[in-house]
Amino acid sequence: MSELIEHAAEILNRAKRVVALTGAGISVDSGIPPFRGKGGLWEKIDPMKVAHIDAFLADPETVWKLLIKDMKTLLETARPNPGHTGLAELERLGILKTVITQNVDGLHQMAGNRDVIEFHGNFAWQSCLDCSRRIETSQVDTTLMPPRCRCGGILRPDCVFFGEMISHDVLIRSQQVSAACEAMLVIGTSAMVQPAVTMPVIAKDNGAVIIEINPKPTPLTSYIGGLSLLGGASGIIPRLLTAIRRRRQSH
Repeated sequence: MSELIEHAAEILNRAKRVVALTGAGISVDSGIPPFRGKGGLWEKIDPMKVAHIDAFLADPETVWKLLIKDMKTLLETARPNPGHTGLAELERLGILKTVITQNVDGLHQMAGNRDVIEFHGNFAWQSCLDCSRRIETSQVDTTLMPPRCRCGGILRPDCVFFGEMISHDVLIRSQQVSAACEAMLVIGTSAMVQPAVTMPVIAKDNGAVIIEINPKPTPLTSYIGGLSLLGGASGIIPRLLTAIRRRRQSH
């Protein structure tokens, strides 16, 4: 593992345009459980019944009670872990340019990253289904279900539900930065969700080195050809930073 980390650090230290693609795994150490995989939320509840836009529109009260209310409580107490703060430090060092995240928790921005593409939206805001007014999730009164706007319309999170399209602008910009990067960090994602999973493919097809950080191999591991750092982001990323700083101090 030490040799792989040194190799990855050398690549990142030389690269001028690095992009990170992050998934739920980077936020696990902040107390936010993943949706997929062992112990994930979708093991407990059927996503088609609580996270599909049709389910929300048909019965917003149930979706708020089973999914959104608990998510609101969880995200109000979550704080960035060393994985998030490490990526912010990589940006400050001039290495990391953009984070593409599948997460809706806002922890990358809280840690200090400035250019964050939120693939699936952000849970920090709610929108009214009737008047489109936006309100911060932290200001939403959940004593009544489903919560409502001052106009009486039902509030929904600014997140992409199953059955909804990714924003066209978000998709195009993600493809552009992926095609232009020299290295891509793929962190804490199962590499199974379309169309986010195509970003490492676009990057590799355009000559970028893919560095994967995950606790166990994913469908992406064999495709990228070996630079896979097995472990959690909050443990691996600080080690990468240490190796990068050591290189910079010796030059």
